[in-house]
Amino acid sequence: MFLCIVGYAQEQSKDSVQVYKKRVLETTEIDFLSSYYSQEGDNAAVSGGIGTEELTDFTATFIISIPMNDDDVLTIDAGVSAYTSASSSNVDPFDAGSPADPFVASSGASAGDVWSSLTGSYSHSSDDRNDIWSAKVSIAAEYDYFSVGFGGSYTKLFNEKNTEISVNANVFIDSWTAIYPYELRPFSENGNGLSNGLFTQNTITGNTNYMPSFSEFDSEGRNSYAVGFGLSQILHKNVQGSLAIDLVQQQGLLSTPFQRVYFADVADSFIDNFQLADDVEQLPDSRFKVAIGGRLNWYLNEYVTLRTFYRYYFDDWGINSHTASIEVPVKLSRKFTIYPSYRFYNQSAADYFAPANVNLSTAEFYTSDYDLSEYNANQFGFGISYTDIFAKTHIWKYGLKSIDLKYYKYDRDTTFTSSIITVGFNFVMD
Repeated sequence: MFLCIVGYAQEQSKDSVQVYKKRVLETTEIDFLSSYYSQEGDNAAVSGGIGTEELTDFTATFIISIPMNDDDVLTIDAGVSAYTSASSSNVDPFDAGSPADPFVASSGASAGDVWSSLTGSYSHSSDDRNDIWSAKVSIAAEYDYFSVGFGGSYTKLFNEKNTEISVNANVFIDSWTAIYPYELRPFSENGNGLSNGLFTQNTITGNTNYMPSFSEFDSEGRNSYAVGFGLSQILHKNVQGSLAIDLVQQQGLLSTPFQRVYFADVADSFIDNFQLADDVEQLPDSRFKVAIGGRLNWYLNEYVTLRTFYRYYFDDWGINSHTASIEVPVKLSRKFTIYPSYRFYNQSAADYFAPANVNLSTAEFYTSDYDLSEYNANQFGFGISYTDIFAKTHIWKYGLKSIDLKYYKYDRDTTFTSSIITVGFNFVMD
């Protein structure tokens, strides 16, 4: 009888070990993220590569992760971004009380807007936690733009979880509500040209026979298809490396409708101090992008970790770029960590880019958007994080698990400069 009882107990214990598994996510977690961004520069694409690029943006995002059972997690990501822009205000520079000028903000409706997004994702992990599937759907909108996206991913862990491979795919279906520079609208199909009030109530200087080569875009849709592959490997007890490749194919309206272009072979026309557009940027209706990158993280000791990253990018518009970054988290105590960082970026110009008054009207494609120009950029950052794995500090029913505060300063070798400060809070439900 004793042997039977012991044997039965052993079977129970064995079955219990087989049945028990750790939950993917123990309890509901909430992340609140916020940032404030500002930029300056003198090469605004809205005014043809000449003019202020001043812009400020404030964002707020909530991410809620909910364990549905032991294996499944539902994540909801909702965010808003509100900006004011001296650059985009000059889509219509003629509505202010002062003379129109590319370096002075206008007071039009395009001076600011709110972008909002909502993403839902669902992930499932196998019993042994070696297989993870996920699917997601998203929507995003602002005053001249709407996007719907969906995608999924699969991750496989093996070699005692020392090796991880992954694949992900996403599709985004976007649509523009095309908004054109104000002075070009009278030259649309149903416009009245120089008989419009803008020209009869203002004096054109320079080339008084203003006649832009402008027509509206036939299509206002854009589709993007992306697929990515990843490999992560633990190389040593203190070293982890990863490789990734991302492929993106875009089709449709890839030009920004309100970005002006000024031609070298067309005489300049002005109202006040503002040069009137010869056309809007014209870019191909397809673009193929490839990015190949790798990370190497080295745990030096219990206080210092080294994180490095490199990526090479190219596309069929002629852009090639290199990105290299390093971050060095330094643990000051059990709860506080600081992490200085540096990032370098180098980019060649797109085949269709030229500064203001350099593109030719005879070309098929042209732009003066300095994001597509040749430049080098440096970014310096500093962050500090507070972590309490026991979440002793509470706000209502939620314990505060971590706080992250980061600041980044970004400078190009053009006139462009920007800075951003971000803060993130992670809460867990009791």
